[in-house]
Amino acid sequence: MATLRSTRLRARAQLVSAGPTRVGADVDQLQAAVSKSRAKPPMNLIQKNSEEAAASSGLGRLLGRLKEHPLARVGPGLITGVADDDPSGIATYSQAGAQFGLNMLWTMPLCFPLMAAVQSMCGRIGRVTGKGLAANIKTHFPPFVLMFVVALLLVANTLNIAADIAAMGEVAELVTRMNRHIATLIFTLATLVLQVFVPYHRYVSFLKWLTLSLLAYAAVLFMVHVPWGEVALRTVWPRLTMNAETATVAVAIFGTTISPYLFFWQASEEVEEMKGAPPLIVDPTRSGGELRRLRWDTWSGMFYSDATSYFIILATAVTLNAAGVTNIETAAQAASALRPLAGNFAFVLFAIGILGVGLIGVPVLAGSAAYALAEAMGWQEGLERSASDARGFYGIIAVSVLAALAIQYLPVSPMKALFWSAVINGVVAVPLMVVVILLASSHSVMGPFTSGRPIVILGWVATALMAGASIMMLFPS
Repeated sequence: MATLRSTRLRARAQLVSAGPTRVGADVDQLQAAVSKSRAKPPMNLIQKNSEEAAASSGLGRLLGRLKEHPLARVGPGLITGVADDDPSGIATYSQAGAQFGLNMLWTMPLCFPLMAAVQSMCGRIGRVTGKGLAANIKTHFPPFVLMFVVALLLVANTLNIAADIAAMGEVAELVTRMNRHIATLIFTLATLVLQVFVPYHRYVSFLKWLTLSLLAYAAVLFMVHVPWGEVALRTVWPRLTMNAETATVAVAIFGTTISPYLFFWQASEEVEEMKGAPPLIVDPTRSGGELRRLRWDTWSGMFYSDATSYFIILATAVTLNAAGVTNIETAAQAASALRPLAGNFAFVLFAIGILGVGLIGVPVLAGSAAYALAEAMGWQEGLERSASDARGFYGIIAVSVLAALAIQYLPVSPMKALFWSAVINGVVAVPLMVVVILLASSHSVMGPFTSGRPIVILGWVATALMAGASIMMLFPS
């Protein structure tokens, strides 16, 4: 009715201003406009009414609540953090807890600010420039730098995926009695189908809900006795003998926590989250809110990841190490060893955590490699694109995941694959971190949005730590 009334008033005003010579024609126009308004209300009015009706219904209220859930407000930082605790990472943290008890807990408080600083620089590069990390390296560094990093990343990620899906298959076999190779095939195809055929804005919601699986490791601590006073003391004052074994585990922890594939993933996912909006260097009007959101998202995501790693070390320390079990080679073995010590419920919780983070870790590993190579080659890329629009990008994802699956049927130990993945990541991490810091602190790249001095200092500390860890890993003697 309001639309009809406004149409009549406009027409009458036009009649008065036009004078008597056009009265007849204008009356005809008025009648046509009125009949048209009665016959078909404007589309925006129909859409508004339908949205109000849907919102007032029970289904509309439910959908509204789901859209407003806390996970809807977080972005790439949370998913990146959880992917850092993939099954191969769980195996590393479990070995640390089993072998050294509470005396490796100190590594996690040290790693947190360092990994958060590096990841925040990567996310900032993506949001400010509107391009992924590989695209920025291609623009601002010699071609051999990009080719070296991307080639090693592809190999390391494929080996890491192989170790992760092997661990998932073993855990599924322990829990369901399903053959591990069948379970591995199902998990591999499921992650591949989701990445290739489901648009990013829908797929990312699935990944966000999977991040809750990490809470399983905190829940395990309620199943066992924890000497919290001793835990607090050993976190800040460990009792360690500095020898080759200690150095090897410490190197493995730092190498697992600060991984190159996470750098590429977070930068590219910040670009995905822009949904076509201009980068901050082009349109700085939204910089305040966007950079605050990025900082909160990244630091909270890395804290969630780091706290979970701490809980895994703690859970295995107070169970496996306390019972004399000091050698853990796979995440599945850690879960299995928990059963007689902490009960079936703790075993199931630990296993659920492995499967949940595996379903996040594998897509992140495959996706980061695809982003890196597609940006390096100048191909269309992005999980929001259809498979027909970004064939090369999705082809890389498919090849890396299927190659990792093929390794399961070769006479290659998944733990050997994981070892060589760690070696390659150690080689790639240090020069790549130098490149990230140079990009994030360059005015020619970032304009007025360069990373602050505290973040840059933390980045250099992390680089020096990773350089030392890589040297110790490659030359342990």
